[in-house]
Amino acid sequence: MQFLKLDNVFPRIPDVEFKSPVTLTVNEGECWTVYGVNGSGKTLLAQIIKGGFGIKSGDIVYDFMAAERAKTNDYVYPSQFIKIVGFEAAYTMGSFRDAYYQQRFSSMEIDWYPTVRELLPDTEYAQHVIDLLNITPLLEHRLITLSSGQLRRLLIAKAMLEKPRMLIFDNPFIGLDVESRTLLDGVFESLRKDGVQLMFLVPTVRDIPKITTNVLWLDKLKSRFTGLKCEFDKLGIKEEAPVVTKFNFKTLTPKPADFNIAVKMENLDINYGSIIYQKGLNWTIKKGEKWALLGPNGSGKSTLLSYIFADNPQAYSKPLTLFDRKRGTGESIWDIKRHIGFTSSEMHLYYLENVPCHSVVESGFFDSVGLYKKPSDEQIAYADELMEYLGIAHIKNKGFLKVSSGEQRLLLFARAMVKNPDLLILDEPFHGVDFAHKMVCLNLINQFLLQPDKSIIFVTHYKEEIPKNVEHIYKLRS
Repeated sequence: MQFLKLDNVFPRIPDVEFKSPVTLTVNEGECWTVYGVNGSGKTLLAQIIKGGFGIKSGDIVYDFMAAERAKTNDYVYPSQFIKIVGFEAAYTMGSFRDAYYQQRFSSMEIDWYPTVRELLPDTEYAQHVIDLLNITPLLEHRLITLSSGQLRRLLIAKAMLEKPRMLIFDNPFIGLDVESRTLLDGVFESLRKDGVQLMFLVPTVRDIPKITTNVLWLDKLKSRFTGLKCEFDKLGIKEEAPVVTKFNFKTLTPKPADFNIAVKMENLDINYGSIIYQKGLNWTIKKGEKWALLGPNGSGKSTLLSYIFADNPQAYSKPLTLFDRKRGTGESIWDIKRHIGFTSSEMHLYYLENVPCHSVVESGFFDSVGLYKKPSDEQIAYADELMEYLGIAHIKNKGFLKVSSGEQRLLLFARAMVKNPDLLILDEPFHGVDFAHKMVCLNLINQFLLQPDKSIIFVTHYKEEIPKNVEHIYKLRS
């Protein structure tokens, strides 16, 4: 039985022109995956299905809604029954739009935010969802303290509790460790058995969920394939790294004082108020060393990095030395940040400045969220070179909040690189990034590390993403 149909639809979307109509038929019980590179139109399609845009021509038929209209004897909207679980969905919980990045680490301010328990109803079905997604250990945690992987599970729980007829997952596995990805496969199967229509949006073939029955391959707002997953597999798509040239790194910011030890922690605890994630950590990163930081969701990786990047006020009382200087001995946070290029999922969540995309990259020269100083002509030209190298120059004048989440991720990666820092900290930098762009970024990281005395801390849940020049691994326990 047909669930919904898009029949030669031309949507009405500001600044977006579809060259061909959108046609798609989804039958009940099918699990569709929409595959395409960054900017191919996956999220736009999901919004069209949800009824988020007007229609210039064509028609969208929601067969399942006839029964819903009969129940209420009133008009119903697709958005009442179709929910999208994506990165930006976090904004709907706990006033994230009113928060700022450093606030996440301030024990004086996190008490304003609800606990996970307060966000979930006290019902039998809610308990079923909590058990299914293994949320019980998080119930007393404040929303703003959750890691990106933990937040992802909560977003899914909130969507399930609305009992939608259709759930669309945008990049379903981003931010999740191996155990959580396996758990989520089980959640998808449970939802399918409960009669929930499923759709997934993914940028790489690797991310297509096992439960997928049908695939739509999008490329520049056009369909390249629509059909069964088994037929899609026969295409034998090989996502290959593009040929890249050497990038000419420059340092266009004042060079900070020299150092021998980038990071040294001695018997350091990672904690959030009374919650202790790790005890007694000892880790030294010398100038020029290359490290990967690994650990499961909720092990404290992002909090540990916040100590290093000077965003967490707790760091003043920690046994921590940064760039040869013990924390709390008169150094400013800017003395520390001057050495570091940084990006993370948390920064992405809080980067709500709808400035032109080139300004996001240029803000990396000044370690600011938003651009408040005028960059020099040389800095502007260098930022443009970097965006061109990464294949995102075509969006340089678009608003940051108007491009796809994968493109936003690439812009924040460029922001971390543009300063050519002494220490590069990349906390899961490739969320939602397609294969070709990921390979270009990895190539650039490896070129960066060939420069004398450059260091890196690289965080990922996929070991194949670790740059080849990384020599050491530091692993946090669960």
